[in-house]
Amino acid sequence: MNKKTKTSFVCTSCGDVFPKWQGKCTSCGTWDSISEFREGPSNKSRDTAGTSAKPTLLSEITPLELERIATGFPDIDRVLGGGMVPGSMILVGGAPGIGKSTLMLQLAAGLANSGNGVLYISGEESAEQILLRADRLGFAGSPMQLLAETNAHGICAAIENLAPCAAVVDSIQTLFSDELESAPGSVAQVRECAAMLLRICKEKQITIFVIGHVTKEGTIAGPRVLEHMVDTVLYFDGDAIYQYRLLRAVKNRFGPSGEIAVLSMSDKGLAGVKNASEFFLSGGNPQVGTAVAGLLEGTRVLAVELQALVNPAHFGMPQRVASGMNQKKLALILAIMERYTGLSLGDHDVFFNIAGGLTVNEPAADLAAAAAILSSHRNIPLRKGLALIGETGLGGEVRPVGSMQARLRELAGLGFTECIVPKPAKGADWAGKDFGIRLIHCDHVRVLMDLLF
Repeated sequence: MNKKTKTSFVCTSCGDVFPKWQGKCTSCGTWDSISEFREGPSNKSRDTAGTSAKPTLLSEITPLELERIATGFPDIDRVLGGGMVPGSMILVGGAPGIGKSTLMLQLAAGLANSGNGVLYISGEESAEQILLRADRLGFAGSPMQLLAETNAHGICAAIENLAPCAAVVDSIQTLFSDELESAPGSVAQVRECAAMLLRICKEKQITIFVIGHVTKEGTIAGPRVLEHMVDTVLYFDGDAIYQYRLLRAVKNRFGPSGEIAVLSMSDKGLAGVKNASEFFLSGGNPQVGTAVAGLLEGTRVLAVELQALVNPAHFGMPQRVASGMNQKKLALILAIMERYTGLSLGDHDVFFNIAGGLTVNEPAADLAAAAAILSSHRNIPLRKGLALIGETGLGGEVRPVGSMQARLRELAGLGFTECIVPKPAKGADWAGKDFGIRLIHCDHVRVLMDLLF
């Protein structure tokens, strides 16, 4: 081994570094996640001996006059916090075939057609293959620049020479640096190539979109430090066989995280869905075991259908299966209901699902989840036009949640006529106001059954 090459071991889950290999990461507790990391010899041309950085008072820093750039996708602009920020690096992850390359190609073509310089870099397809896909999507005549390259040094040189407004790299796992011995896609290569792109991004004020593959666990492949390096992390959710996709900002330094965009896939590419709530609602008369909640995703309110199936268990231990909600959260709601409503679920299987493939972590869904379980257990559908909003405490009390005005306005705009809500706290901004929807106050889960049926 070259004496100038330094070897260390990096956890691909949390990014912590160890001097030698071990089976379990002592920082995050993940097993078999530590990979060898070889750093190449230092570049003598970057010698900075005799120089020192001087700190500056925050009040003396001159702000940059940078305006956000519209991408041409209003939904994506909202997810990014109002548009692209010059000099930001954005990581886009998702399962194979979900539409990452299609979306980035559409976005690049839209920016180029608006007069912005765009460089699309592909390490997985040739320029001719990209042209075929662009022709199918209807923008083969776009003035964007194409580069089929995997050498990170050549890519950085091309970005510096062209100085575009934005660049797209598809994908980070195909890039490699000549200074490292490891193969493309390894921890060392991904880390080094991302650092090179980040340097160009910040020095030249160029927005760089980086597409990243995901592992079988659903996380972006490579060290977790990659997510810490970039400014924004966008995840594509949804099943490749269905029409709709969810683009979620799980990290955003220039806007709110948690924002989502609902996109529709067709043979002409991806397009935004104007009324996302209709995607999560089945419509028609309510079914047994379904309830609707007004949930907040970032700054966007969605009316989401929660589904429950409660059935007597016939094969030993009752099952608790949850899709779209944490299974421990479901177990907690079931325990609260058994304790305070007299419901006996110890000998029943409980299956729970969030319609549309959405993953819900917000406590405002607690009350609707309890209502869906009650409806399925009693085999009685809820009233048409009824929605629920509220968090359940361990004592069975129903607690208020934030942004009630926006939630109630969205539900009223969708045609809901009733909403079961917690009693407003003293001085709440939504207390005593008319939102065009009848409010039914519920302070404890023990009275929920009487309010539903």
